[in-house]
Parts: sequence; C-alpha cells; structure tokens
Amino acid sequence: MRSTLRRNATLGAVACAALLAFGYYLQYAEGQDPCPLCLVQRGFYLGLLAVFTAAAVHAPWGSGRIGWGIAAFLFAGGGLATAGRQVWLQHLPADQVPACGPDLFYMIETMPFLRTVQKLFAGSGQCAEVKWRFLGLSIAEWSLAWFVIFAALALWMTFSKEKGVRPLFH
Repeated sequence: MRSTLRRNATLGAVACAALLAFGYYLQYAEGQDPCPLCLVQRGFYLGLLAVFTAAAVHAPWGSGRIGWGIAAFLFAGGGLATAGRQVWLQHLPADQVPACGPDLFYMIETMPFLRTVQKLFAGSGQCAEVKWRFLGLSIAEWSLAWFVIFAALALWMTFSKEKGVRPLFH
C-alpha cells in the first residue's frame, strides 16, 4: 500500500502530540521539572505538531507539499540542534558542566528578550542532569532520535513525487 502525505503527516502529528503528552506527564505526575533546553524542545514539538496537522488537513501536492515539508524540516532541525546540545551537556565530565542558571520565569521577568533566548539555547547545569532513562537512553537522547525521524519525514514530504492527493475539505 502506498503511503500518502495525509497519512504520514497525521502519524507525525500524533507522534508529536504523544511526545508532548508524555513530557507533561513526567512534569506533572512524576515531578520532573523541565530544564530550559527541554522547554525549547517542547516549542519545536509544538511547531511540528502544527505543521503536520495543517499538512494532513491541507494534503497538498506540488509547491504546497514542498512548503509544508520545508516548514517541518526547519522545526525538526531546530529541535535536533537543541536536543543535540542537551545530549552534549549530559555527556560532559562533571567538572565541565556549566552552573545551573535561573528558571525560565525569572529570566523572562528580569532579562531582555534576546538575552533570555540566548540563555535558553545555551542550557545550564540543570540540562545536564539525567533523571529518567528508558532502554539506556535519556529523555534528551530519545528526543534527538525523534527529531531525526521528524526531519526524515519532512524530507519525504518535500521531495516525494506522489500525486493525486484529494483535499480533505473541498
């Protein structure tokens, strides 16, 4: 059976929603507060969720497909960079881990916007902590793997030659 943009974009949206839901479960049910880089990754997952949902509803071909694919790739690439930074911080020797910084709400209230964004993307010692593992991988490592999958899906959306996808609403 041939895959379609609608099916793959829907799978991407469902996967993003599930990952976000699991992150909120870890935060609110398990008491694991997200670090600054985790919060940035959530933003990229939300962006991917929006793009995949819109692509599934719109289901374009031609230039529309390319536009949705590029948008998804940009969000996946940002997530890859952010998760990659966190994985790098987690593998630093203990004496090289940066000091923990202020939380996001404090930074928003006291720092200029660009400085807050810079601090968010830089991460802190909190981002190097590993509090949860599954199959030997930390949350950041799983996130990195998922962003690779989403980047591959975005490339498929961009370069697929599939035609004849019917719009959901016409």
